[in-house]
Amino acid sequence: MTQTATGKLAPPASHAEPAHDLAAENRALRARMAYLLEQAERNHSIMTRHQAFDLDIVGASNFPELVGTIFRVLPVISELDNVTLTLIDEDADIRTVMAKLDVVFADYPDLLFVETADELGLDLGRRNAYSPTPKPLLGMYDKQRHAVSFPNAPAGLQSVALVPLLRNKRIIGSLNLGSCDPTRFTPSLGTDFIEHMASIIAICLENVISNEMLKYIGLTDSLTGVYNRRYIDRRLLEEIARARRQQYPISFMYLDIDHFKRVNDTVGHGGGDEVLREVASRIKNELRTSDALARFGGEEFVALLINANLESAAFVAERIRASVAGSLITLSPSLQLSVTVSIGVATLDLAAEGEGADIARELVARADGLLYHAKESGRNRVVSVRAA
Repeated sequence: MTQTATGKLAPPASHAEPAHDLAAENRALRARMAYLLEQAERNHSIMTRHQAFDLDIVGASNFPELVGTIFRVLPVISELDNVTLTLIDEDADIRTVMAKLDVVFADYPDLLFVETADELGLDLGRRNAYSPTPKPLLGMYDKQRHAVSFPNAPAGLQSVALVPLLRNKRIIGSLNLGSCDPTRFTPSLGTDFIEHMASIIAICLENVISNEMLKYIGLTDSLTGVYNRRYIDRRLLEEIARARRQQYPISFMYLDIDHFKRVNDTVGHGGGDEVLREVASRIKNELRTSDALARFGGEEFVALLINANLESAAFVAERIRASVAGSLITLSPSLQLSVTVSIGVATLDLAAEGEGADIARELVARADGLLYHAKESGRNRVVSVRAA
């Protein structure tokens, strides 16, 4: 024992306090290890889910499958409250082609289109070939500033990340991520992971859009811009199967430009091409978006009318005939032509039995026969008959 200045003995040193401090430190270390282990397991789970997501989008065979997977899966695996996708579509080429391929944009309210990169909301400044790669923009959600990127933002959205989609340093759009957690996306957060994710999405988007463009070219008549025979043959089989299941009428028109050889002989093949384009345009203007128009070859067109009985289809056919015949086609300031069409109209017999391909051939043959009858009856007329 130690004697104090007063002559009294000091109490022995206590060992309880160091032991207590050591136990507390051990508990803190264990808690820290448990937290780190939990985070590691969570990160591993996230990585595993994202690897599966990457495989899903890489394997997407068409545009709806790709964007549908992004909107359906990404918010879940990344624990996000809002995900939108903005694509640059300067001349509406993407929208035009996808609409032609029956993509229903109303099914994807978070798929957005802008005309230029400046509308993406990214901090791009003035760019040229030597500009650095744009980085993601992270921060607090601002309703006014981010209205374009998050038009359907959920209540309580707090932080956002606008991630550029890049292909060979070219900006094709942005992936927009939103969270109700204010700490989820902060300017100090590392962006390697979301940049990697965006790069894979950008590659998949470019590949799928390119493939859809090629598909569109393969299904479209290059002269008139309407569908070709390959498309209508496929579409007719699909619509016949659907109409037989759901029991609704479909009708088929066979149209032919009267005396078209005379047109070519008079104004040449260049003028004949102009006539074909104008006639296709006038036909299309009388059809609904749900209907399909195709050039069958030469001066022949066909139209598939969905949910239209014979009476309705014949009425539309008469409108088409009148539209073509009603005004001259101008080929030059000094040259105008009067053009007419003959049309045969047939309706699917829903009670018919047999394979879809056989029924399709029979429907086309009936419409073709009625067209022949219209020609034999004097041209510039519509002939229709009820299904046998």
